[in-house]
Amino acid sequence: MIFKTDTAKKTAELLLQINAIKLQPDDPFTWASGWKSPIYCDNRVVLSYPVIRNYVRETLARHIEELYGKPDVIAGVATGAIGIGALVADYMNLPFIYVRPEAKGHGRKNQIEGYIEKGQTVVVVEDLISTGKSSLNAVKALNEAEVQIKGMVGIFNYGFDVAKDNFKNADIELHTLSNYDNLLEQALDTHYITKAQQDILADWNANPSEWNAN
Repeated sequence: MIFKTDTAKKTAELLLQINAIKLQPDDPFTWASGWKSPIYCDNRVVLSYPVIRNYVRETLARHIEELYGKPDVIAGVATGAIGIGALVADYMNLPFIYVRPEAKGHGRKNQIEGYIEKGQTVVVVEDLISTGKSSLNAVKALNEAEVQIKGMVGIFNYGFDVAKDNFKNADIELHTLSNYDNLLEQALDTHYITKAQQDILADWNANPSEWNAN
């Protein structure tokens, strides 16, 4: 789910403006997974733009309180959401932790970095949702720490069916500032892309693993 349409459109506009999201239907990117993709999203770029960073921080914080009240702890998913998660926690005057993809192989061998107690309430912050695998891996670690996960918020969601199924199966509520559908609408409205390019981008989103630029 997204928060509100106006928020979704504004967030999409800002992400396009700073090239946190790039749309290249005529010159696709190659993801680490090997997928060919007409879109590339790196929301860590947000941290380099104070006005946009503050907008994201404050909007996420406001919606966390509206959706869940004030949790005991904010958790960021490493590595992309560590920065924005810490900013949200600071704005809300809450403790912050972050969750690694896996436990360290040395030292205290932590997967969760920071201090948290059993039974505490947690809202998880993500920067980007694709399949949801890494996000839900963090959720699994938090469940093993016996905390109460109230939900997850994020900046952008590709809206893949596999992610919807994964979050539903994990019984985790997800809300993001913007998503793929609103991104395409905003990009078309501002002439960032043409209608023909919008169609290409929509086709990719419907079946990203099989999509071919040709």
